[in-house]
Amino acid sequence: MSPESISATVVTQKRPQGRTEARARAARNHKLRVLTARVLLLAVLLGAWEVLARTEVIDAFNFSMPSRIWDQAVQWTLHGTPQGSLGEQIAYTLYEALLGWVVGVTAGVVLGIALGRVRFLADVLGPFIKVLNALPRIVLVPIFVIWFGLGIASKVASAVVLVFFPVFFNAFQGAREVDRNLVANARILGASDRRVTFQVVIPAATSWIFTSLHVSFGFALIGAIVGEYLGASKGIGLLVAASQGTFNTAGVYAAMAILAVVALLAEGLLTFAEKRLFRWKPAASGER
Repeated sequence: MSPESISATVVTQKRPQGRTEARARAARNHKLRVLTARVLLLAVLLGAWEVLARTEVIDAFNFSMPSRIWDQAVQWTLHGTPQGSLGEQIAYTLYEALLGWVVGVTAGVVLGIALGRVRFLADVLGPFIKVLNALPRIVLVPIFVIWFGLGIASKVASAVVLVFFPVFFNAFQGAREVDRNLVANARILGASDRRVTFQVVIPAATSWIFTSLHVSFGFALIGAIVGEYLGASKGIGLLVAASQGTFNTAGVYAAMAILAVVALLAEGLLTFAEKRLFRWKPAASGER
């Protein structure tokens, strides 16, 4: 080959690599800009809140201020809460929420896939599920307290009913949206209904199910918190109730901030697991 041909080949090979590096660099810069904008927006909001409270434009007793909320969180972290250490309260609420989330997700996935695959079951149970979904599920929490008492069971039941429906409807829709050609090809190859369900339908519906998991864990936390608020021996919900009972506005906001941090960490873990599980999927245009 002539030197000119070799040079042209090298240039051609370098172009795709250069484009890939440019895209990766652009994606990193975009993430950095987004993170910077988020931090600045949060700083502006907290700063405005602090200034308005200190200048008495808003009532600091009712709205508190970020500095007091921070002091309350630090005090709980270093010296504990009246109900015990802060870590114990967080762990107790997380245990209730996680248990309710697992039960609710399992029930939602199983029933959603079953009704999505079996038309007869969908026709029979569909109206009942729609009626239950139409109920304001938060009002069921006092009923669970009456049924199961003030222990963990009532909080888990509250989390389950909040988690079940979003997971169920996503799993149901995912099972219905499976490519019919995939199912037909599997049957042509001799796959039984069981193998079609486990090897075609469930993998195809996984992305639908994962979409609901992000929302459903937040619902599980809400169920646990509301149950604790109505009556419990420990937990973040009890911190909210106790702070409200003593007109400690900073304590209420501090408990809410702690809960938000826990929810964000759980969201991060779910996002990481989803990315690892769906590494084969191409990135969305906004993520490049």
